[in-house]
Amino acid sequence: MGEVTKVDAVVVGAGQAGLASAYELARRGVSHVVLEAGSQVGDQWRNRWDSLRLFTPARFDGLPGSKFPAPPDSFPGKDELADYLETYGREHRLPIRTGVRAVSLERSADGYRLETSAGAVEARHVVVATGYQGPKVPALAADIKPEIRQLHASKYKNPSQLTGDVLVIGAGTSGVEIAIEAARAGHKTVLAGRGTGAIPPAFYALDGKLFWFYANKIASVRTPIGRRMKPFVLHHGAPLIRVTMREALAAGVERAPRITAVDAGAPVCDGGRRLQPQTIVWCTGFTRDYSWIRFPVAGDDGYPRHVGGVADGEKGLYFMGLPFQTRLASGLIGGQGPDAAFVAETIAGRLAAGRRVVLPASAPAAAATTA
Repeated sequence: MGEVTKVDAVVVGAGQAGLASAYELARRGVSHVVLEAGSQVGDQWRNRWDSLRLFTPARFDGLPGSKFPAPPDSFPGKDELADYLETYGREHRLPIRTGVRAVSLERSADGYRLETSAGAVEARHVVVATGYQGPKVPALAADIKPEIRQLHASKYKNPSQLTGDVLVIGAGTSGVEIAIEAARAGHKTVLAGRGTGAIPPAFYALDGKLFWFYANKIASVRTPIGRRMKPFVLHHGAPLIRVTMREALAAGVERAPRITAVDAGAPVCDGGRRLQPQTIVWCTGFTRDYSWIRFPVAGDDGYPRHVGGVADGEKGLYFMGLPFQTRLASGLIGGQGPDAAFVAETIAGRLAAGRRVVLPASAPAAAATTA
């Protein structure tokens, strides 16, 4: 048997959600380790498309205990974010182990046992902050004729990968941004898919403070409007932030209904319109795979059953970085802090409760101690 690491908590994933969790755990004196499958913190952002920029300005992109090192009104690029995450982990001396992949998670007598590519970890508490697991592409993609090039947004880098007429499928923020870039590069571009709505431009007034208030206080599971909004965000995508459909139309992008079928190898829109692109970019999101967790955690919708990131019915399992975990800002870089603080405080409280010695009723209160 290999060596087993024992800690109070283990965080799976060193993206923004995992790092924020680790910071808050460290503040509370909880012994923990952060496992990152990649060879370098931030690589999940370095591998995104070249022109990608954050939806929110730098003033709202800092993780807890830190400010984003860029002009407050600027929109940082993906490489700037990757470098920031790496620096954040180093400056706060977070116990990150890179190149370690989680293989399976099982319950144990004292908590959980996590098998990894570098040995086992036993912990009383586990924070799953792995985010998405792989690209999601509809089954009908397999029926599209081979001469049409297909790539998912996760593999898209820049317009040099595009040939001829372009069809972007998925009208969320990523789809709109890629469609604009394709059109500006000279490709006849069609953007297909159901709209996800948009944050009104007026919300970006006051240096974005109005939007940040909305994303944290109004669009929240604590409000009626937020509770109505959450299912739509989970299953159809978040509203457009910063970029607008008007910008896409101004760039020459043509809108089309969602793709519902394939006819003779060509994609067909709802309503019957048949398209003939040379390149398709799927901006249809990512799947969530919790099969490595050897007990049921997800509901019928594929998302974990939780309240504020605390897993239902579990003594020490948590999730971080979920879309609309507690509010719209949960899906944004700078929105990780409050969710991480809640999860870390729950862990610290449960650890403290577990260490208390229960004394007979006749014992003097002053005799109570903790282990």
